[in-house]
Amino acid sequence: MTNIAYRTADVDGLSVFYREAGATDAPTLLLLHGFPSSSHMFRDLIPLLADDFHLVAPDLPSFGKSDMPKLGAFDYTFDHLADVIDRFTEVLGLDRFAIYVFDYGAPVGFRIAARHPDRITAIVSQNGNAYEDGLSDGWAPVQAYRKDPSPANREAVRTMVQPETTIWQYTHGVPDVTMVSPDGYGLDNFYLARPGADEIQLDLLLNYASNVALYPAWQQYFRASQPPLLAIWGSNDPFFIPPGAEAFKRDIPAADVRFVPTGHFALETHVAEIANAIIDFLGP
Repeated sequence: MTNIAYRTADVDGLSVFYREAGATDAPTLLLLHGFPSSSHMFRDLIPLLADDFHLVAPDLPSFGKSDMPKLGAFDYTFDHLADVIDRFTEVLGLDRFAIYVFDYGAPVGFRIAARHPDRITAIVSQNGNAYEDGLSDGWAPVQAYRKDPSPANREAVRTMVQPETTIWQYTHGVPDVTMVSPDGYGLDNFYLARPGADEIQLDLLLNYASNVALYPAWQQYFRASQPPLLAIWGSNDPFFIPPGAEAFKRDIPAADVRFVPTGHFALETHVAEIANAIIDFLGP
């Protein structure tokens, strides 16, 4: 039975919750979750990888069990989230590691990788986008909000933090929705219901434009450093579509691109396939 430790790290006064498993002298894989989730999304993946890797899965600031400072007390930007997780790796003494990036975890992880290419051993991108090719038309309301952050446009994207939308994100594009455990979206909605959490998430949605602006810089990093990269993608993702996975091969010709027939939260239905792909990709 896998031993998973549930810990917190003090990152310059901010409490960051994380899950840790596997031998500390094994190759490290840093697991970075997405919106509106937490490290809980890796609950089924960690036991499948713990025999081969040292796994560290933090909750991003304002997500899960990590601290959620009030608006005004914390700069809710993706730059700042990346700063905190970058420091988190230093606090834990993670000198070299691979990253698994999903959704919001991608702009955090790619920032860290571009800053410290010598520290990144490999990248696993599970619906973690770095190309405009991968943005679906579903981003239109968010793009309108970014161009004009008026109260009306902010209210228009508030549906993104509603319980029904969380459930839809988990179930859309899934061939058999009975395979999706309600634990994931139930916990996400619990955290989203905390006072002030919705406004924090709307601020982060507004800041998402900063990620798209950095796509060329990340692509330059890919070209210059040629990190080993596995893109394993839920092909029915309503947000990040398959061309975003295929685009990695433009800059990393040796990239391994695979698809699984499911939606955005691919681990909910295809965790065994994804774990096997990671072991195959990162193994000796």
